[in-house]
Amino acid sequence: MTIQVTRTRWIPALVVLAIVSVPALAQTPQERIDAAMTRSQQAGIPLSLLESKIAEGRAKGVAMDRIAKAVESRLRNLEQAKVIMARVANDVDAAQLSVGADAIGSGISDAVLEKITASAGRDRRAVAVAVLTQLVLHGIAPEAALVQVKDALARGPQALANLAAQPGVSGDHPQGAGAHEGNRGTTGVAPAGGSSPTRQNSPPTIPSSPRGSGRGAR
Repeated sequence: MTIQVTRTRWIPALVVLAIVSVPALAQTPQERIDAAMTRSQQAGIPLSLLESKIAEGRAKGVAMDRIAKAVESRLRNLEQAKVIMARVANDVDAAQLSVGADAIGSGISDAVLEKITASAGRDRRAVAVAVLTQLVLHGIAPEAALVQVKDALARGPQALANLAAQPGVSGDHPQGAGAHEGNRGTTGVAPAGGSSPTRQNSPPTIPSSPRGSGRGAR
């Protein structure tokens, strides 16, 4: 009899929990985007790094639910990159954070991203991370790519530029490269008409100087 009473008492509580969960599951795409923007601001991640993703999707006529998914995925990568890079550098800016998120999205491990961040000075860090990501997207193992980039850093800016300009690195990555992105959740967006998704894990553009508005990463 006691067991039956206990079960009966639990039933109203479960019903209440189910009712409370419904609004969270019923968030609109815009509400999800707004929530991501709020979380980004609270984490000290420049809003511009998400705004660019939203603008890209809208310009291509992408459905709002796919834009929301892309923004949420991008924010997760940015948050992860910020934590990793902040372990070894206290001057990570928006441009470095952006390429750090690209590295995470391409399947580069926390350890490798931390090592390249520690190896490069502030003025060359964004370029070094971007080149590392390019090499990985072209089929080079992350640890081997790390060795190449660190060697180029030791030889000077021109060596790093030469590494980035190597055939097969500066152009589009081959079919199948960057498959790791699918394991972490798609960050690209696809047109609502059904064309193939934009590949967020394509080789990032190497920034000539740090950019980004809003609150800088610390």
